[in-house]
Amino acid sequence: MTAAGGVGQVEGVWPGTPFPLGPIWDGEGTNFSLFSENAERVELCLFDESDRETRIELTERTAYQWHGYLRGVGPGQRYGYRVHGPYDPNRGHRFNPEKLLIDPYAKAIEGPIRFDAGRVLPYRAGGDDLEPDPEDDAAAIPKCVVVDQSFDWEGDRPLGTPWHQTVIYETHVRGFTKLHPAVRDDLRGTYAGLAADDAIEHLRSLGVTAVELLPIHHIADEDFLHTRGLTNYWGYSTVGFLAPHALYAATGTRGEQVREFKGMVKALHRAGIEVILDVVYNHTAEGNHLGPCLSFKGVDNVSYYRLMPGDLRHYMDFTGTGNSLNPVHPSVLRLIMDSLRYFVIECHVDGFRFDLASALAREFYDVDRLSSFFDVIHQDPVLSQAKLIAEPWDVGPGGYQVGNFPVLWAEWNGKYRDCIRDFWRGQGNLGEFASRFTGSSDLYQDDGRRPSASINFATCHDGFTLADLVSFNQKHNEANGEGGRDGSDDNRSWNCGAEGATSDPAVLTLRERQQRNFLATLFLSQGVPMLLGGDELGRTQLGNNNAWCQDNEISWFDWQLDERRERLLAFTRRLIVLRRSHPLFHRSHFFAGRTINGSGLPDIWWFRPDGLRMAQHDWQANEPCLGVFLNGDEIPDRREDGEHIRDDSFLVLLNAGEESVTFRLPPSRFGRRWMFELSTYDLEAEELIYRHRQEIVLAPRSLVLFRRV
Repeated sequence: MTAAGGVGQVEGVWPGTPFPLGPIWDGEGTNFSLFSENAERVELCLFDESDRETRIELTERTAYQWHGYLRGVGPGQRYGYRVHGPYDPNRGHRFNPEKLLIDPYAKAIEGPIRFDAGRVLPYRAGGDDLEPDPEDDAAAIPKCVVVDQSFDWEGDRPLGTPWHQTVIYETHVRGFTKLHPAVRDDLRGTYAGLAADDAIEHLRSLGVTAVELLPIHHIADEDFLHTRGLTNYWGYSTVGFLAPHALYAATGTRGEQVREFKGMVKALHRAGIEVILDVVYNHTAEGNHLGPCLSFKGVDNVSYYRLMPGDLRHYMDFTGTGNSLNPVHPSVLRLIMDSLRYFVIECHVDGFRFDLASALAREFYDVDRLSSFFDVIHQDPVLSQAKLIAEPWDVGPGGYQVGNFPVLWAEWNGKYRDCIRDFWRGQGNLGEFASRFTGSSDLYQDDGRRPSASINFATCHDGFTLADLVSFNQKHNEANGEGGRDGSDDNRSWNCGAEGATSDPAVLTLRERQQRNFLATLFLSQGVPMLLGGDELGRTQLGNNNAWCQDNEISWFDWQLDERRERLLAFTRRLIVLRRSHPLFHRSHFFAGRTINGSGLPDIWWFRPDGLRMAQHDWQANEPCLGVFLNGDEIPDRREDGEHIRDDSFLVLLNAGEESVTFRLPPSRFGRRWMFELSTYDLEAEELIYRHRQEIVLAPRSLVLFRRV
């Protein structure tokens, strides 16, 4: 044991146990265990409140786990690691004991990287990455913290909302409440802020059943952002896979963030809202061969990362971030699984959305749906029952894998997003629109999945908000400091006649209607709808379609609503109530196009404006208008008691064209009388009764819904 000032009395160092990894406090002391297959020595570094360091060599090594038990060490103890071994980048090794390392299994990390306090790059300044840097960087590295994992859940249990009844709300812990006037100032932008009564009431009254939170694993900003005065707001820059991000906590960063995160989950569950975490197991915050050494790179670079075959100095990069984690290595795969299990078992989260999931499915180079990553999750009795959502692409060759993930997985359906954007700007293919509107059976049915495998969305965090989608033809990302080079150019947006802010009442009215068209399409589609948080409020990012580094008013929710935004919120609530009240809009099985329950009518029937059935050539027409009959008597789903589910039947009429279209309602066998239910054109339209074969003039770029009576 060596000390630089000491941390108080450590009562003894015992051999301890190799498992579980990380720090485990048992009431009398703490067991520490760190995996490193290629290290030669490992030092556990304890820090007191004055940052004085005591180094304790872990001499026990079992199955590549370096471990020891320290009596008298408990919750609140700050620590890190120094790992000794060869610094030889050409062989893939980047050990440098001058660099303090974050424990990959830390349950709490106390704060951000302090780039101004030390050089966190492992190589010598002024040269390439082949010579180790001699400068100690402990002052720059946030310390890990031993935590007391006990928590009173007060009987909290998984909500188990069925997939087909799920409505997802994608949001950001910080941005959601940072400007919320009804949330206490000291709680805004935190886990506790999201758990505040007024924040939860907005979600509850909206009608969503789950929040999908942008990454909450502990985040490390990129150094170049620091020099620009920006931060990684989205958080796709993980350095601690078992630690809730400390800067989202109102109550403290010495382990309090863990308790606060759990309290947020418990509060959301009490409101009937599940918690889904956006997780980033495809890469880390350490970048490429010129990036910092914060944790994994210095613990065991060869094991944790995919290195280029024949060139171990450089990293394989399927993610566009400079590195790719190596889930083919059993200890890295175990880290991912331990992280997932921890957040389900200890933190009670309900599911995960896997960022760039195709990168995890690459066994060697190609994407493999039978990879060990999927095998391990599918056999796990806990994780196999959680909600699993893939972002089914990465930036590598063959990475776009929409529709190709295995059973148990839902997918962000990028084809749905692109299709409905094209449709409502008058450029869509009717056949594809019908497929996406009915759950994308062409993508998910053949392998035994159901409509709920399709996570439908018009917008998400990555790209334009809904208000910006109808207000901008081009991205406006100047605030990001990259000269407008960042962000996608494939937005499929339409500004409705003016770029950005305008006072033209005709343009503003059309933009309102287009937002309602997207929302109505989303919530009437089969599959699982995902609403981008703030779209119901008309949130704008001023045309920025890549606000990943904007922790400011560009990204934060504006809760001061004018009359237009109030109308949009009310319309969104109305749509979600409609969807959740009618099983027809969230069937658990695909449509068959024929009668199933003996009603004498098909479960779905598409028709032209003249009220006649769509023929084959009609699907190739350029006219962006069509209607669909949805049969509430032909739902194959059953209740828990085995009884067939019955619902009302509906007609949906859609016109994405520039001109009005006269529709004739279908023949009497589909229904003699139809009640007007909803219009995206006229929010004040009367609830009139229409008869079969009656003509209706459908306004340009509008959707109308009728219910059979």
